[in-house]
Amino acid sequence: GQRGEEEEHHSLETFTFYLSEPLSKERVEAFSDGVYAIVATLLILDICEDNVPDPREVEENFHGSLLEALSEYGPNYLAYFGSFVTIGLLWFVHHSLFLYVTKATRLMGLLNILSLAFIGGLPLAYQLTSEFAEKSHNEIEAIQVSCVITFFASIFQFAIWTTALLNEEETLHAFARYGGKEHAFMFAKLALYPCVSLGAFFLTCLLSEFSTAIFHLMQIVIPFAFLALRIFVRISLTAIKSVKSLSRRKVVLLEEEEACLSPNETLS
Repeated sequence: GQRGEEEEHHSLETFTFYLSEPLSKERVEAFSDGVYAIVATLLILDICEDNVPDPREVEENFHGSLLEALSEYGPNYLAYFGSFVTIGLLWFVHHSLFLYVTKATRLMGLLNILSLAFIGGLPLAYQLTSEFAEKSHNEIEAIQVSCVITFFASIFQFAIWTTALLNEEETLHAFARYGGKEHAFMFAKLALYPCVSLGAFFLTCLLSEFSTAIFHLMQIVIPFAFLALRIFVRISLTAIKSVKSLSRRKVVLLEEEEACLSPNETLS
C-alpha cells in the first residue's frame, strides 16, 4: 500500500511538471499568427466568391447600376466586415497577451490551441450569418452559434492569462502582474469579448426579432469599447490613487499633530 501511494504521488508530480514545462514562446506566436492569417484569408475568399454580382444580372435587374446591385449584398458585406473585425481584435488581444508573457508553458500552449480551434470556426460563423433568410429561425440559431464560437475563442485567451498569473513571477512581465501598471487593463481587455458575446447570446434568446441587429451591433461597438476601456481604466486608477494619497496625507497630518502635542495633552 505504501509503495502504491508513492507511485501515485510520483505520477501526479510528473503530470504537473509536464504541464508546467516551458514551451517556445516564439513558436506559439508564429503558429498563432499563421492561423489568424489563414482564417482572415478564408473570409476574403468567401466574400469574393459568392458576393460579386454578374455583369448580365447588373444590366438586366439593376439597369446597369453596380452600386444598386452591390446594395443587394449589403447584409453579406456587413457580416464579412464584422467577422474580419472580430478576427483582427482577437489577434490584437492575443498579441497584447503574449507581449507581456515572458515564458510560455505547455498548459498555456494547449489553451492557445483550443482558442485557435474556435478562431478557425469564424469563417463558418460568417457563412451561417450570411446564408439564411432574415428573421428566420435558422438565422437566429446561426447567430447564436457565432456568439458561442466567439465566446470560446476569447475565453481560452482569458484562461491563458489566468494560468500565467498562477506563476506570474516566471511567466509574466512585471507590468501585467497583479498590482502591475497594465494588470487592470489586461483583465478588462481579455474579459470584454467573453462578456459581450455571452450577453449577445442571451439577448438573442430573449429578443429574437432583433437578433441580427444585436449581433452586428456587438461586432461594431467592440472596437470603440476597447478605446473606452483604456480611458475608463486610466480614470479609475487615477481616482483610486488620488483617494489613497488623500488618506495617506490625513494619516501623516494626524501623526504630526500628535507629535506636536505635549505628553500631558496626549494623555488627556
